[in-house]
Amino acid sequence: MTHQPAADRYESMPYRRSGRSGLKLPAVSLGLWHNFGHDKALDGQRAILRRAFDLGVTHFDLANNYGPPPGSAEENFGRLFALDLAAHRDEVLVSTKAGYDMWDGPYGEWGSRKHLLSSLDRSLRRLGLDHVDVFYHHRPDPDTPIEETMGALDHAVRSGKALYAGISNYSAEQTREAAAVLRGLGTPLLIHQPSYSMFNRWVEDGLLDVLAEVGAGSIAFSPLAQGVLTDRYLHGIPADSRAAGSSPFLAADRLDEATLAKVRALNAVAEGRGQTLAQLAIAWVLRNVTSALVGASSVRQLEDNVAATARLDFTDDELAEIERHL
Repeated sequence: MTHQPAADRYESMPYRRSGRSGLKLPAVSLGLWHNFGHDKALDGQRAILRRAFDLGVTHFDLANNYGPPPGSAEENFGRLFALDLAAHRDEVLVSTKAGYDMWDGPYGEWGSRKHLLSSLDRSLRRLGLDHVDVFYHHRPDPDTPIEETMGALDHAVRSGKALYAGISNYSAEQTREAAAVLRGLGTPLLIHQPSYSMFNRWVEDGLLDVLAEVGAGSIAFSPLAQGVLTDRYLHGIPADSRAAGSSPFLAADRLDEATLAKVRALNAVAEGRGQTLAQLAIAWVLRNVTSALVGASSVRQLEDNVAATARLDFTDDELAEIERHL
C-alpha cells in the first residue's frame, strides 16, 4: 500500500537556507552511506525512509558507490522511493556524488568530465529519476584541471540532470577556487559536504570562513564520529560494534582510554541537558553547519538523532564545559 505521510511532518523540523541560495535543507538529513545496500533487509530500509519523511527529513543523500555492493544504495532507494514517495517528489531533495572508484578502467573514478557525467547517468538509472537535486564531486582530483571538473558540474545543471552543484572533501583553498570557477560559469556552488564532529574539527580552520565568503552552505557527514559520539562505547568496545570489526573507518585503536574518558564526560554534559550523547553531538555540529547528515540502522536510532533538533541552544557554560573535554 502506498505510504500516507504524516500530516504534521513539517511542524517540528527546522529548515535552513543553504548559503545565499533559495534552497532550504532540514537541520537533519538522512545519509545512505551505510545500511541501505543489498546486505540489509529492504523492509527495514523502507521503514526508515518512511519514518524519516514523516519526521520532516526531506533530504536523502547518496553516492554512486554506496552499498554494498557499490550502486546498491541508489538501487534500493530508487525502488522504495517509487513505492512510497514518488507522489511527493517536489517535497524531497535527492543528492548523489561521483569521484571515488566505481567501475573498471581509467574513467571509473576521480574528476574528469567523462567520469562525472557517465556516473550521473548511471545514478539516475539506478534511482529511477530524471534528475537529482544536488550533484557533488566527491573528492578533489589532484590531476584533472579544476576547470574541467567544475565544468562537468555546470553541464549537469544546465542539462537539467541536476538542480544544484556541490563538492565534498575539498580544502578551504580548493573550495575557494572551485566556487570561483563555478561562479564564472554561472552555476553557483550550493554546498560543501565535509566530515565534521566534536572529534574532527578541521573545518574550523578556514573552510567555514571560505563558505561564508563564497555564499555556500555546508552539510556535515559523520557528526557522530562513526558512532563514537553515541552511547555505544560508554563502557568499552562491544564485540558486535563497528570498532570491533574490520571497518576501515573506525579502528579499535582509536578508542583508547583517553578517548573513552572524553566520551563519558561529554555524555554527562548531554545528560545535564536532557539529551543523549548523539543528540548533543548533532546539536553541537549544527551551530556551524546548515545540516547534519546522519545514518540510521533502525527507526529508533533515526528518531533519536532527529530529536536533537528539539534542543539546539547552548549556554556559554555548556560550551565551555564541552571545550574543556575536547
